[in-house]
Amino acid sequence: MTLEKWQEVLGNIKDNFKVEESSSEHLDQEGGIDIEFVVFNSPQGRFRLEFASQPAVLDKKTTFSRRIGSETTIEYVYSETDKTCKLMAYRWDNGSETWQEMDSANFS
Repeated sequence: MTLEKWQEVLGNIKDNFKVEESSSEHLDQEGGIDIEFVVFNSPQGRFRLEFASQPAVLDKKTTFSRRIGSETTIEYVYSETDKTCKLMAYRWDNGSETWQEMDSANFS
């Protein structure tokens, strides 16, 4: 999903449903992850959509030694211009009072 498509989906949600919460956050791990989410009520129940974007991984460098007891380190090289985006959908489960991740196969 692209940022433009996410803005379109977010606009449709705000127009058609009651939005309970909407926010964004930035995490410094893995090259910097930006997460934007919205919680809304629909006729099918309460949902949470998260849009996460992070820099694309250009290279993965593994440093290791064949000596006993040595450690292996992995260093990632991130792009400064390219981003990868991911959309995650959750549904509120009243029984366990937690967010349950929805399977993308159900969206066809």
